[in-house]
Amino acid sequence: MTAERAAASRQEAPGPGRPARPAWTFLTNHGHVLLSVAREPDILVTDIAERVGITTRAALQILKDLETAGYLQRTRVGRRTHYTIRPHQHFRHPSTAAQEVDGLIRLFTERAPGGGPAARAEP
Repeated sequence: MTAERAAASRQEAPGPGRPARPAWTFLTNHGHVLLSVAREPDILVTDIAERVGITTRAALQILKDLETAGYLQRTRVGRRTHYTIRPHQHFRHPSTAAQEVDGLIRLFTERAPGGGPAARAEP
């Protein structure tokens, strides 16, 4: 098997209107949903699903998981939903449980959880 063929076999088939995705990533879908909400607190569920590459139903379940676990709070504003990231929540895996997800959010969004700008270290 050639290297290109091996790489292609580790790709998930593209969905309708979506490019092929790698078979595995460093962040889970839960992480990608959390980051989508952190970047855009008023994002639509359909937009989260499209951005992450999952179904709307899966996005709704992940949002429910994140809310139940205390990582975010959902608030209805008229017909829309506004998401607030709850700061200082810890990762769930035992090997990273001492770390807060705030650092991950800052790394990918340049924004501190809770909506404020991230503190940047001086070069």
